[in-house]
Amino acid sequence: MHIIVIGAGVIGMTSAYYLAQKGHRITVVDACAGPGQMTSMANGAQLSYSFVAPLAEPAVLGKLPGWLFDRQSPLSLHLRADPQQWRWAMAFLAACSSRKSRQTTAELLTLGLYSRQMMHQLMTDDMLTFDFSRSGKLLVYQDAAAYDAARKQMDYQATLGAQQQALDRQQCVRLEPALRGIEQQIVGGIFTQSEDAGDCMKLCLELERVLRQRAGPVDFVYNTPVVRLHHERGQVTRLQTQSGDMEADAYVIANGVGAQMLGRQAGFNPHIYPLKGYSLTYELTAQSEAPHVSVSDVHNKVVYARVGNRLRIAGMVDIGDTSGVIRMGRIASLRQAAERYLPALHPAGEPVAWAGLRPARPDSKPLIGRTPLRNLWMNAGQGALGFTLAAGSAALLANRLSGDSAPIADRLFAP
Repeated sequence: MHIIVIGAGVIGMTSAYYLAQKGHRITVVDACAGPGQMTSMANGAQLSYSFVAPLAEPAVLGKLPGWLFDRQSPLSLHLRADPQQWRWAMAFLAACSSRKSRQTTAELLTLGLYSRQMMHQLMTDDMLTFDFSRSGKLLVYQDAAAYDAARKQMDYQATLGAQQQALDRQQCVRLEPALRGIEQQIVGGIFTQSEDAGDCMKLCLELERVLRQRAGPVDFVYNTPVVRLHHERGQVTRLQTQSGDMEADAYVIANGVGAQMLGRQAGFNPHIYPLKGYSLTYELTAQSEAPHVSVSDVHNKVVYARVGNRLRIAGMVDIGDTSGVIRMGRIASLRQAAERYLPALHPAGEPVAWAGLRPARPDSKPLIGRTPLRNLWMNAGQGALGFTLAAGSAALLANRLSGDSAPIADRLFAP
């Protein structure tokens, strides 16, 4: 079967990889000049398979007033006269219940653990080079109430197969000495040995290399924005691009925030909205005291991950800013948080700043499977978990599209 995959970010590239493994002929089409040029370019670099709790949870409701009026908070709301934003926001609030949050956590954890399995198999099969490390992940808490809640969440996730351990202040610093500068502020941590880290953009480039070398290679069509999906009688007939029309037996929407427009053209609403995030990438020196373990500063909602000889620092969620503009005020806030957290970092020079749009759904659950059009499939809506869930999402899509069995129930994540 000839399949066109729309999107060359980490979701599109892993989709192409697993579909090619099933023997399909694949064409990847993307608006950019190469793979991984948008949201995959400089994300948080953490592969957090066990930390997949949705953004929508009950504690959010009490924090909303502060977020509305404080543009320096980790989550900033930019209210706009945009019906799509308000529909998404109302659905998000509806998902902020204890029952819904626990159910979504269980479902996302199933996909996260499957994604870990597939990512490790991918590394074994093709020996990809993308600064991958099995570093483990440490969530660091500076608030006793938040730490108590985290331990309860850890106990709940243990019933679902996640293996984690609670650490006290001294254990956190022994595990990651780079935290010595804030030792007295730490009340505890949650450590998961099985978490990984890596460079998402490099993974996209590696997947392109592997796919080009295969017998029956995958075709890549870059600098080609998709304009419209044409369909009739319940199926897609052609893909209209700025470079002309393209036809295939099946089509996969995997282009992040662009999936919203294509879904609406196909007659359904994916409820995907862009949540803007930021990152800094520091080059390190022999004198740099940078974490080797992936660290999450829970209080400030900032993550730290070692990628080769660099440190990736990522954070912030801007709802309502749908531009690609790097807002220097947000970058300054992120940099100040990093300097307070790692006072002995001593990098080689100024960091590289980046901003990207995460394709988020209100309940944080991606859409993976067949759409109402019988030859149109979707793999989109992973939000901030795109890198983490990519391998599992793509393997699940490939199984469903090919009619093969999968370890995840058909009803989960189906559009």
